[in-house]
Amino acid sequence: MGASTSPLWNIRPAIRLNRRDPYLLLQHVTLFVRDQDRSLQFYVDFLGFSVVLDHRSPDGERWLTIAPPDGTARLALVTPQPDSEDFPYIGKGRQVVFLTEDVEAKYREWSERGVCFLHPPRATPWGSVLTRFEDVDGNRFALIGFDQATREVEEQRCRIEDRLESERHAARELEIARQVQSRLFPQGMPAVRTLEYAGTCIQARQVGGDYYDYLDLGQRRLGLVIADIAGKGIAAALLMANLQANLRSQCATASDQPQRFLRSANQLFYENTTDRDYATFFYAEYDDKTQRLRYANCGHLSALLLRRDDTLERLESTTTVLGLFEKWECSLEERHLCSGDIFMLYTDGVTESVNDAGEEFGEERLIEVLRRDRGRSSQGLISSVVDQVRKFHPHEQQDDMTLIVAKCRENPALI
Repeated sequence: MGASTSPLWNIRPAIRLNRRDPYLLLQHVTLFVRDQDRSLQFYVDFLGFSVVLDHRSPDGERWLTIAPPDGTARLALVTPQPDSEDFPYIGKGRQVVFLTEDVEAKYREWSERGVCFLHPPRATPWGSVLTRFEDVDGNRFALIGFDQATREVEEQRCRIEDRLESERHAARELEIARQVQSRLFPQGMPAVRTLEYAGTCIQARQVGGDYYDYLDLGQRRLGLVIADIAGKGIAAALLMANLQANLRSQCATASDQPQRFLRSANQLFYENTTDRDYATFFYAEYDDKTQRLRYANCGHLSALLLRRDDTLERLESTTTVLGLFEKWECSLEERHLCSGDIFMLYTDGVTESVNDAGEEFGEERLIEVLRRDRGRSSQGLISSVVDQVRKFHPHEQQDDMTLIVAKCRENPALI
């Protein structure tokens, strides 16, 4: 049977990642037996072994391999033909040794099942406990235990149990954190007559540092906020929660004194974080009565304003990021939105998604989706962008993707 079709390849070895030397492992030890079925019953029913391979070739040859419950050692049970040179070796196996952490327990268990031991477990001069037994053909094995080996097995077991418990605990904590953070995102949408809007945050991990929000500023004014905290995971999520709390607690001053509101948000973020923590941040205030949009771009990606006539405006930075500087000033700019205009905010998890060729999704592809699907609702546009990014990069998401899309209604009088 050729190597390419050998059933032995169904047994997948653990291969070292180091390619400097060819890997080497013990595939199996061969035992010559009179009857494979009878021997198989002994090893499976009496000793608790498992069948690793049981295969018949087209010419009738049977490949039968078994293994003990632990470890990677395997025994191949072979029935040689009477005229073969291997036939006299049936039942002559003598050098196979099994290691256990409790020889006495295995001795009692297997004896009760009918295994033939040559002598009870006994101490040896080199500090082990040893007994010997035979299979149904007379192949002889040693069953041995070392105090040191027993300790090492128990220590390894404890390490594995501790690691698994730590992983379970961390998973529980992350799930709690995910649930808590999900409540920090908008739970309601302030009503505005002339604007239809939607937002989403698709996190790369269970928790993340992207943030978006809707603020009810009173007098039919809506605040739209998006931010990207430096970093990932729990640390970024904590900073995101800190920023959200600061904004929500200060937003009463946002409409009448937006610069003061933003300076206060920066001051609180600066005081509650380390020297290296910061957030890119975009704040927009929309007046439902006048359709005026005032905004401050604090080191964030340029917002996109796609006009009804398909021209595009980029709302670029008006000041630096939040949290790095104690003395911080900002300026606001204004735009007037008309029926059919589309306003989009997004984080770099959208545009910096990389395909297999090393290309980024980029702003131009984002604009292309915006123009192509501009007839869809705000939520539909978000779905289009997310779908296109996932097609561009179908593998595991590497960064949070957050978007807000707002569309000026065509016929607000009908709402």
